[in-house]
Amino acid sequence: MMMPSEKVFPRVEPERIERAWVELTQVLSSGQVRRDEDTREQYSRDESDTGSYAPDLIVFPESAAQVSAVFKTCQALGVPFTPCGARSGKSGGSLPLRGGVAVSLERMNRIRSLSVEDLTAVVEPGVITGDFMKAVEAVGLFYPPDPNSWQFCTLGGNVAENAGGPRALKYGVTRDYVIGLEWVLPSGEILQVGRRTIKGVAGYDLVGLFVGSEGTLGVATEITLQLIPRPRHVMTALIIFDSVLAAARAVSAVLAAGVLPRTLELIDDVALRAVDGRGFHFPPGAGSAVILEVDGNAEEGLLAELAQAGEICERLGATQTLVAQNEEQREKLWAARRVVSTALRALKPHKISEDIAVPRSRIPEIIEKLKALGAELGLVVATYGHAGDGNLHANILYEGPHQRPLVETAIRRMLEMTVQMGGTITGEHGVGHAKRDYLALEQPAAVLELQRRLKAFFDPAGLLNPEKMFPDPERF
Repeated sequence: MMMPSEKVFPRVEPERIERAWVELTQVLSSGQVRRDEDTREQYSRDESDTGSYAPDLIVFPESAAQVSAVFKTCQALGVPFTPCGARSGKSGGSLPLRGGVAVSLERMNRIRSLSVEDLTAVVEPGVITGDFMKAVEAVGLFYPPDPNSWQFCTLGGNVAENAGGPRALKYGVTRDYVIGLEWVLPSGEILQVGRRTIKGVAGYDLVGLFVGSEGTLGVATEITLQLIPRPRHVMTALIIFDSVLAAARAVSAVLAAGVLPRTLELIDDVALRAVDGRGFHFPPGAGSAVILEVDGNAEEGLLAELAQAGEICERLGATQTLVAQNEEQREKLWAARRVVSTALRALKPHKISEDIAVPRSRIPEIIEKLKALGAELGLVVATYGHAGDGNLHANILYEGPHQRPLVETAIRRMLEMTVQMGGTITGEHGVGHAKRDYLALEQPAAVLELQRRLKAFFDPAGLLNPEKMFPDPERF
């Protein structure tokens, strides 16, 4: 994602790993501890393209007690340990940079309870997000967070990264739905934090602290989620523009008019060209597009919302508004949106993907500046994503290693521009390994030091998910 090459981190000496192998096979079954080369390779990467870092051992606990036993064993031996799930993250947060033990929670994959009366569910961290969404909708309820990888990412990973998605515009992100956690601290201590009621303000908000902590303060072994009634109707429109700047201005205008769609997704000219014909065909001459989706319980109200938004977009340069007539058309449209990241790889051999976010009013400005930056440096820049909440996936496409210095220059300037506009260097992917050296652009030294102290309080030995999130204090 952001690293020009793999960095070298200190690893544990082989003798200590051998001791860990012996002790972990005593607290887990033989099938729960692996160290064969194929498995080590499988758990050495995620979706961030930040390098390959193989763990020495991989364990597959199946209960909170087993997670606790693994953590305690690693602490006693001084062996680093890094939690992981589906490894679908884009910031390198689950990479075992120092080797040691990869702690996979994927076998903890049960939906423990689902209450229609209380509008809550209790799940284990390995539950696939899409499977959970379907189970909830089957009983008339709705779980809004919808990261693009919902078909294979896990709820535990969503909690770790505070995952968002297109529907975050109207419904918010993962943190807004997590009300309770069973949490294993780095020491191996098991805590119950939060509650099972919708409201509750007793004590510090430890749930809020742990959600989005990127696997640096512990892991969730049970997650209590609040749900909402499923909207009865959903309507989706594809609005076509000649240019991405016109589309961006229309997005801002729709929101300024008081219309709050469920999604407002922007697809620029580069991204549109990449996905056109991959199961979905955009109208001839399309230069950019916005996917606008509304939901609710009354069709008449939704039609009025669509009409109002369509009129605003038309005044700002929209050339066509196409409304999906059935679920099949909706799915084809969203399928095209979901493959944008993959499709962009077909345009150039290499791609760097960022997830910046700016105040909504600055969306047209940041897009214009990013396009100008690409033109200045001779790089192709694609911008798409959740424009309704200011969260854009800015992709830099390039030919090969000879352009890498230019790409690094583009990344830093992109992030500097974002912060200068009052934005953030990551809207949903997290800091992890990929952006730790850029966090100081956004956060002052005192804030970074406070967070380092929090990390040290929970993990004084620094063995849980090391080398993540915070830049080297000697450099920043």
